Amino acid sequence: MTAPARRPRLTRAARPATFTVDAHDESGALVPTRIAGEHPLTLYVDKREVLTMMTLGAAPEALAIGFLRNQRLVQSIDEIVSVQVDWDVGAVAVTTRGGLADLDARTRKRTATTGCGQGTVFGDLMEDIESIRLPGGASLDEETLFALLNNVRLHESIYKEAGAVHGCALARGSEILTFVEDVGRHNAVDAIAGWMWLEGVDGSDKVFYTTGRLTSEMVIKAAQMGIPFLVSRSGLTKMGHEIARMVGITLIGRAVNRRYLLFTGAERFVRREPPAGA
Repeated sequence: MTAPARRPRLTRAARPATFTVDAHDESGALVPTRIAGEHPLTLYVDKREVLTMMTLGAAPEALAIGFLRNQRLVQSIDEIVSVQVDWDVGAVAVTTRGGLADLDARTRKRTATTGCGQGTVFGDLMEDIESIRLPGGASLDEETLFALLNNVRLHESIYKEAGAVHGCALARGSEILTFVEDVGRHNAVDAIAGWMWLEGVDGSDKVFYTTGRLTSEMVIKAAQMGIPFLVSRSGLTKMGHEIARMVGITLIGRAVNRRYLLFTGAERFVRREPPAGA
């Protein structure tokens, strides 16, 4: 890991992940119940409003940085001077060193996506996708995949406590480096992208796990983050499959316990040898 040369100034403004409300069960009994938080957070860059995201609020600074990274609005963490979150007004203010070039033109085209909690991507979804090159030497073996799935299963999570969230993990082999949950899977991806920039983490030997479905935007974001392995407990879309084949991502879906479906990138995946005589 190589930390950025000029780390931005950050608030530490995480919101509580869950809240307790009263509910009544099928017998009419009062049941205090934990529910997930959800808060509007409006992103401003150099005092200009960009969009409003609905978020759990667990990692708002990393979310803002990762959003700008994955939307290709900033090219390097060194461009960002500060990220300041103020929940009293529901805003995150990002200050850059030189401003965002052609912000109006770059945000004029909006594509509605299947993402929950965000639902908008700026610009052309396929912009620059053909220029992405993922590492050719990385590999993932079957037992490491199974170990990662087990580690995710055992990981303490907001979902186990309150439901209503998506989770994403960045792993080196079966070791979970960071785990983020949010009301939308794209928010969780962006928060991890921001964390990677802040901590100087390279994606070339990493595995990205998500509870959400593998859509085109999820695949594009993983590719932009330089991650060759994308794993989900859910399914995928046709466009997600096509883009994964185009960029060379190893795409694994329906991955639960010791079961999975390998869709693309089989050349990087090492299956366990069957027992002799099997």
